[in-house]
Amino acid sequence: MKTNHSKNLVAAHMRRRSFLKRVLVAGAAAQFAPQLIFAQTGKATPNERVNLACIGVGNRANDDILAFDKTGLVSFVAFCDVDMGAPHTLATLKKFPEVPRFQNAEKMFDKLGKEIDAVLVAVPDFSHFPNAMLALMHGKPVYCEKPMGHTFQEVELMMAAEKKYSLACQMGNQGHSEANYFQFKAWTEAGIIKNVTRITAFMNGKRRWHGMKVNDFLAKQEIPATLDWDRWLATAPQHDYNQGYINGDWRSWFEFGNGALGDWGAHIFDTAHEFLQLGLPTEVNAVKLDGHSPLIFPQASTLSFKFAARGDKPPLELTWYDGQQNLPPLPDEFGESVVDPNIPPPSKGSLDTKVLAPGKVIYGEGLTFKGGSHASTLKIIPEAKAKDMASKLPAVPKSPSNHYVNFLRAVKGQEKCRSSFAVAGPLCQTMALGVLAQRLNAKLEFNSVKKQITNDKLANALLVGPPPRKGWEQFYQV
Repeated sequence: MKTNHSKNLVAAHMRRRSFLKRVLVAGAAAQFAPQLIFAQTGKATPNERVNLACIGVGNRANDDILAFDKTGLVSFVAFCDVDMGAPHTLATLKKFPEVPRFQNAEKMFDKLGKEIDAVLVAVPDFSHFPNAMLALMHGKPVYCEKPMGHTFQEVELMMAAEKKYSLACQMGNQGHSEANYFQFKAWTEAGIIKNVTRITAFMNGKRRWHGMKVNDFLAKQEIPATLDWDRWLATAPQHDYNQGYINGDWRSWFEFGNGALGDWGAHIFDTAHEFLQLGLPTEVNAVKLDGHSPLIFPQASTLSFKFAARGDKPPLELTWYDGQQNLPPLPDEFGESVVDPNIPPPSKGSLDTKVLAPGKVIYGEGLTFKGGSHASTLKIIPEAKAKDMASKLPAVPKSPSNHYVNFLRAVKGQEKCRSSFAVAGPLCQTMALGVLAQRLNAKLEFNSVKKQITNDKLANALLVGPPPRKGWEQFYQV
């Protein structure tokens, strides 16, 4: 029997599906008069700095802003945030006092659009989509934090927009431009990693929702004077303000976040997904969920993703483990965790690398590999096998550019984005399917050609997500 919450989900998501059918068919977009001026951007020349506008200023955006600044290749022309008075926002603004400030991204483009070469989108997961689409519709290349979008359909539209506008787009999984990327590419091309049938991926650190118990959304609180709550909500359904939703706590809620999987999957199995050509799964199963809730993420999850054979590559199963006590089965010879020293610390919770750092085990033909997250490279296990293989391993080139430089050079036409929306999109859609399995505590059968869930009507409706709030419909036009 469906709960009231489930029935409401069915109704809401069927409304959005009906909306998208009206909008996405050929010519139907005319029913919404475009509110944007589609500008042609002037690509920065090789000797110029890229004029970068930043949507999102504090928290993770601050890290991105500092990383872009460190390249020496950008000039910041605008900072935009829905809360320009928050302590974390003010801390960033203090470092760049001369940069023009906005609380509304559309007004930022109206005033400074001609001066902007590219846009950083570093806001909560659920608002990546409208802000990235806004930038693309204005003809601006986009660096968007991961995951690209909050729903399967949002990611689909973002990939379509990248293709339509032929703009440089980069998802912010920064390890995709470092040693792990180039090693995985070289080892697959040389046949060192081949015929992989099984991957174990895991993130067992403490998360914000661990220990939380909720029966409903949070009680209404007074909105801070400096916060534009309506723009914070963006395309999400209407909710009363509560401080338990902001400053990263949105990660706990299905309505706003993508859980440990969406947060860490793009750093852990991104290279395996790309270079093993996994594409979209045929089945996603919630094998084990501890503390299942329709509102917040489980206390622990074991998810199975099954991928069909791809050409001469065999079928593959990827199993995901999160939760502090939900440790994955590991080979006897696993040894110590592989840790990337450049992994940023979590703003809440802990990353206890002394127990088991985030990582993966890859089971290929004749060889087993262990790896960590972000840029950390793979190691062959056991150690005796690694020594035996040492002379047979191909040379791995050094990265010519980190993730931020790669994007900026792509804006200038000098390189291609390594984690373009075309590359990162199917990875994000795979994770979105995993989040649906968590949300519904279900096994989902997926037709990867038609891009439909075939055994669960509610889950299939949730691929699209809730209907857009009034005033946000324009972002669903491509």
